[in-house]
Amino acid sequence: MEDFIVKIEEETDPRYGYIPEKRPIHEYLEHGIVNLDKPIGPTSHEVVAWVKKILKVDRAAHGGTLDPKVSGVLPIALGRATRMIKFIMGAGKEYICVMSLHGDVSREELLNVCNEFIGVIYQRPPLRSSVRRVVRTRRIHFIDVLEFKDRYVLMAVGCEAGTYIRKLCHDIGEILGCGAHMKELRRIRAGPFSESDNLVTLHDLADAYSCWVEEKNELLLRRVVMPMEYALKDVRKVYIRDSAVDAICHGADLAA
Repeated sequence: MEDFIVKIEEETDPRYGYIPEKRPIHEYLEHGIVNLDKPIGPTSHEVVAWVKKILKVDRAAHGGTLDPKVSGVLPIALGRATRMIKFIMGAGKEYICVMSLHGDVSREELLNVCNEFIGVIYQRPPLRSSVRRVVRTRRIHFIDVLEFKDRYVLMAVGCEAGTYIRKLCHDIGEILGCGAHMKELRRIRAGPFSESDNLVTLHDLADAYSCWVEEKNELLLRRVVMPMEYALKDVRKVYIRDSAVDAICHGADLAA
């Protein structure tokens, strides 16, 4: 529940816009975001291209690259909503990971080493990386060991954007002294988007779009595509009068 500090009560003239959920369907798609469940196999770029083709939109962008072998939450902004993709890319991420140890260690040793990685760590991007391989800092919010059996570790990781989980697993193995590598990875949260927040598949998108085109039923399409404002639900907001919009858009100060 949001708390508001109200200076004056006002209502928006419906001639100047729409409630996000009530936009006409063409504008709804142009200002929409899809919380996509990326499958294992394709690159994030390929998935974005498929979404553009399915929904017949000119522009689309994703909110944080997932490697081909990684599945999970991949927010995809459509049309004009691509302008806010930077807010999603810079948001924190959460993963479920399977780490394979190369030797035997006790559960106590494993937990102690994992705890050492909570906080600010140093990482150098792996060899197969699209960014410069310079050492940089990243913050690990938590590492929860969910299961540990036969050298396999199932763990949940919450971290800053840009953290390489594959490198994290390697470094944990180095400190343990036995070596380790990441075996499986799934992203379960990217900023405000999670597995429980209307996560949809490519098939869901195709079915919803087909239902709209063939049966003129847009209800399903509105379920699989969310208004772009959802991406900013955790950002502090200032609501202004209709009469102030033009001035502020042309550079006027937002006075308290």
